[in-house]
Amino acid sequence: MRVEAAESSVVAVVNADPITRDALGRAALQRYGTDVLENLVNRHLILQECKRRGINVTSEEVRAEVIRVAKKFGLSVDAYLQLLQDERNISPEQYSNEIIWPMLALRSLVADRVEVSQEEFNRAFLSQFGEAVKCRMIMIGDQQKANQVHAQAKADPDSFVRLAKEYSEDETSASVGGLIPPIRRYMGDSRLEEAAFALADGDVSPVIQIGDQWIFMQAVRRMPATHPSPQALPAINEQIKDRIRDEKMKSAASELFAQLQKQANVVAILGDDAAEKQYPGVAAIINGQQISIATVAAECVKRHGEDVLEGEINRKLLTQALKQAGKTVTQVDIDAEIARAAISYGYVRSNGQADTDAWLEAVLSQGDVTRELYIEDSVWPSVALKILVESGVTVTQKDLEQGFASSFGPRAEVLAVVLSDQRTAQKVWELARDNPTDAFFGQLAEQYSVEPTSSSNFGKVPPIRQFGGQSAIEKEAFAMKPGELSGIIATGDKYIILRCQGFTEPVVDDIEAVRDELQRDLFEKKLNIAMGIKFDQLKQSAEIDNFYAVAKSQPRVATRPAGR
Repeated sequence: MRVEAAESSVVAVVNADPITRDALGRAALQRYGTDVLENLVNRHLILQECKRRGINVTSEEVRAEVIRVAKKFGLSVDAYLQLLQDERNISPEQYSNEIIWPMLALRSLVADRVEVSQEEFNRAFLSQFGEAVKCRMIMIGDQQKANQVHAQAKADPDSFVRLAKEYSEDETSASVGGLIPPIRRYMGDSRLEEAAFALADGDVSPVIQIGDQWIFMQAVRRMPATHPSPQALPAINEQIKDRIRDEKMKSAASELFAQLQKQANVVAILGDDAAEKQYPGVAAIINGQQISIATVAAECVKRHGEDVLEGEINRKLLTQALKQAGKTVTQVDIDAEIARAAISYGYVRSNGQADTDAWLEAVLSQGDVTRELYIEDSVWPSVALKILVESGVTVTQKDLEQGFASSFGPRAEVLAVVLSDQRTAQKVWELARDNPTDAFFGQLAEQYSVEPTSSSNFGKVPPIRQFGGQSAIEKEAFAMKPGELSGIIATGDKYIILRCQGFTEPVVDDIEAVRDELQRDLFEKKLNIAMGIKFDQLKQSAEIDNFYAVAKSQPRVATRPAGR
């Protein structure tokens, strides 16, 4: 028991410095508490109503529903739960508790309201098996233009296919001459259905406004109703009834849930300083029932613990490195980093100074992030790394000269053929050597190049600059004279052949005119590289024991819904 308690109280150790579960809970609560609390409140509302009406959704029912949904997608339960984990970051327990259980509970609460009438069944049957009209459609966003095209179609119905290709703004149907899926009764917009069924083959309908679009159709042919075999009919009838029942249940459940929310007495305490003092340790009160902050924190850890812990480990590494180096992050450093970010994203006042207020407003408007969290998660780590490495970052004269040549120097204008294998490259090179003209080289690029830009532009590619990070290509490009052919350049898994067309004139001749700009730009680039290297070194040299693990490798269905 003591071992279990110790393991549960510490979730990670970073260079002998522990991170406790309580600390992880506080960090997760700070970042995700509001969203998680809202979900918990909603589940409690449903649970309270179930208890009031004596309804119990069992773990067996939850498991059966998960199995049913997985089968619907043609997957095993394990494969389906793993897919949810990988694609949507939803754990099996979260899926069971927060999606399946509330859905089943709401369906149970409204089951007595859901009946399938004969009229509803008849309509659904006709929408699936009834008579249909195959049509072409033209959709145009401007009413005047739609009327003009409609007049042309009415005057010459045989031109409808051409008009759809030229004018319809629905790209999917326009590409096939306006053809759309057959229209049946009770499938969607009744106006379209009535217009379609009123047409004889070849006729053009009036213009109909649907939303902000104007639509008209041409009937291609009438399609008779289909008649399922007597053997298949019972199963089909049951499928139709199930579908109608599911749709009505979803609608009724949504209405009931909205009603529960409207009638509930919910007091939100989390995040309200005055309320938190009045109700210590309480996150919310729902119809007199309390949800503790500890419950919300635990739920935050369940959902987001892995990501939050990674951030806490990284923060611990940086804090330790700063302490070892005898350095600290000051408020002046924080303010300077915020100003730098504002300027880099174009938030600048008329006097050239950073408009940090506008920048912070833009950052905080993008999600549920507070100023404190923005500084803690984005600004502070960046400042800490800069402080750790900036003294070792220098910009040499060679850096300036290469940066000047790269940013302002001449570019090599070339034609290029990019090949995927050496044998083809050798063949193309020999052809280019035997017929040394730009036009023939362009034809070779169109025929052989596996790179889209050079293939579609007859070999023309963006001019090549010096010190741009492709040394082999740059060396060959700047060694050629206009009209010369390069050798075969092997780079990665590709083989490149160049033909020189000349060189551009330098944008700036005097390095002194841009020295300060180059100095700032190069220092920033070298600083960012050094920060990345430093952080990697900290992680690689650290002794990190991470005891926290989300059960991803063995997906499972929760045995019971949370809060019960």
